[in-house]
Amino acid sequence: MNLLLNLVLLLGPALQPTAENGAVPPVQPSKIQGAPDPIPCETAPQGMACIPGGEFLRGTNEGQEAARPQSTVYVQTFYMDIDEVTYAAYRACVAKGRCPDVKPLYRDFDRPNQPMNGESWYDAVAYCEAQGKHLPTEAQWEKAARGTDGRIYPWGNEPATCERAVIMDERGRSCGVKKRGQHPEKGRVFEVGSKPAAVYGLRDMAGNSYEWVADWYSESYAACGAACEGIDPKGPCNGAPRCKGHSQKSVRGGSWYWGPEQAQTFWRRAYKPSNKPAHHFGFRCAASVEEARKLVTP
Repeated sequence: MNLLLNLVLLLGPALQPTAENGAVPPVQPSKIQGAPDPIPCETAPQGMACIPGGEFLRGTNEGQEAARPQSTVYVQTFYMDIDEVTYAAYRACVAKGRCPDVKPLYRDFDRPNQPMNGESWYDAVAYCEAQGKHLPTEAQWEKAARGTDGRIYPWGNEPATCERAVIMDERGRSCGVKKRGQHPEKGRVFEVGSKPAAVYGLRDMAGNSYEWVADWYSESYAACGAACEGIDPKGPCNGAPRCKGHSQKSVRGGSWYWGPEQAQTFWRRAYKPSNKPAHHFGFRCAASVEEARKLVTP
């Protein structure tokens, strides 16, 4: 009996459920009453990954005020672009006459595989719709970034470093890489996928380029209330084209320009959808199960 007990004590940590980064998850999401059964993942469209449906832990109780409180939210199965939309992909959409003709504002941001930057929220929506997809909701984006175990970063809870993400560190913006032209110290985005993939195989969900999401911004989840809770929330006014009392859209993921704190999976930022005066945001697209089926078998 003592031998068996010692063996259990020795192997105990290995027998516990672990998060994808190998750490024991501190909390697991609770079940939401009335949530539908998750739709099984099917063949993903090219360049996309399946994000399985179910509950996940959104927000934080200890971090940024705008991301409080932490709560359980349910998101049905969907698909997410593995990489941020590139400059080349956006220009191809412009050439087909399906996207507004906009370009990055900084020099050295127009390499084909760099993430598209400088477009408005409306431009991002137009691109995703032209591909038969949609701009992800804030809940979809956060589920894709952090999985189900409440991790602080897409790779787990280890600190954000330039080995894991394109951020500002002690060497400067974009991990010390200078951009060409004026103000080289402002840095530049890297080509997409320059850092290792994290949860669900997605890349650059932390750092490189801030990303537009669909929702109107509320100052916190507490202020948003029921519109940000429950099953497949779409944020204030349920994502309607106009929303009284709300004039900014949410932006997620941090960037090359900012430090580790803004690379946290729950970190939220707001900006005018017109993007005027212009900021250097990017985006990626999502697809519902129905949209994905059409993309796989047009």
